[in-house]
Amino acid sequence: MSILLTKNTRFIIQGITGREAINLTRENLDYGAKIVGGVTPGRAGRDVYGVPVFDCVRDAVAANGGMIEGSIVSVPPRFTQDAIIEALENGIQLIVVVTENVPRKQVAIAVELAELRGARIIGPNCLGIISPDECKMGGVGGPAANTRQAYRKGNIGVMSRSGGMTTEIASTLTAAGLGQSTCVSIGGDAIVGTTYAELMPFFEADEETQAIAIYSEPGGRMEAELSEWVQEHESRLPIVAFMAGRFMDEMKGMRFGHAGTIVEGKEDTTAEKIKRMEESGISVAERIEEIPDLIRKGLARKKR
Repeated sequence: MSILLTKNTRFIIQGITGREAINLTRENLDYGAKIVGGVTPGRAGRDVYGVPVFDCVRDAVAANGGMIEGSIVSVPPRFTQDAIIEALENGIQLIVVVTENVPRKQVAIAVELAELRGARIIGPNCLGIISPDECKMGGVGGPAANTRQAYRKGNIGVMSRSGGMTTEIASTLTAAGLGQSTCVSIGGDAIVGTTYAELMPFFEADEETQAIAIYSEPGGRMEAELSEWVQEHESRLPIVAFMAGRFMDEMKGMRFGHAGTIVEGKEDTTAEKIKRMEESGISVAERIEEIPDLIRKGLARKKR
């Protein structure tokens, strides 16, 4: 099992004829993804690496008998909200938004509509999702050869606000002999479609997942929400977090890398986040290379 997607997940790419989307198409196809169509208005009848292009999502869905589960949205920021809404209104349940610099209000509206439709948005400003040796949806891992080197099938879930660090953590786990069940780059913006806490029920229900590693940064309440969820639901999963940007605690109002990493008050600091996570039973690694050993210790404790 894996969460959110499997080797049978069929998806489209909105904005497929754009430069970044063309690269995403090739990388995902090379990894074995089932991309059944692409959408660029006015480009119907063309193809990208053999993937047919349609004028709109409705036409792509109709051409596939309504059997499309997901979409990667790779369009300019000013068109992103419309693209997400178009996907949702045509019954697509999993939407990975790789576009960055999408206005917050538009993201909030799209996320609210997704909730009403029972759909799931990952991103924006993310690299997507991968279930190793099954499927990937997005730019996570880069070219297929690099992806296969960094990711291995196994029992550790990975969640990260940083796309690059999703792969860094997975590669560290792989080198230590710990494969991954599903890895999710949730996005680095202040508002994202799915938070750590919102992913937890999926990992919790997945028998294959036995532990979780997360990459965290200053700013926002995601870690506090995760800590609350873990305590409230008495999670069965050992969780190990790496907290980057500890120097930011003395630099209020500054941004660390992503748009969502602004330290505005005490609750946003790394020290406060680490304290909350440790109080909820989440182990916090000083360095990324410590994650595998901490996960093994967590698994050993669960067996007692």
